[in-house]
Amino acid sequence: MQGINFVVDDKQQQVAVVIDLQQYGDLWEDFYDSLIAAKRKDEPRESLADFKSELIQQGKLKHA
Repeated sequence: MQGINFVVDDKQQQVAVVIDLQQYGDLWEDFYDSLIAAKRKDEPRESLADFKSELIQQGKLKHA
C-alpha cells in the first residue's frame, strides 16, 4: 500500500509502521484518539455538573 511502510526486525517480523501523514493524517488522528481513549478507559470520571462547578469556582465559567 502506497504511503505505508513496515519496519521489520532481523527475523522479518513487522515491528513498526511508518505512515505518510500528508496522505493518511486524518486516519492517523482517528487511530491515535482511539488509542488514547482506550488507555484512559479505567481512569476515574468526573460528572459534568462537578466539572462545571469547579470551573465556576475557578472563575473560568459564569453561572449558567
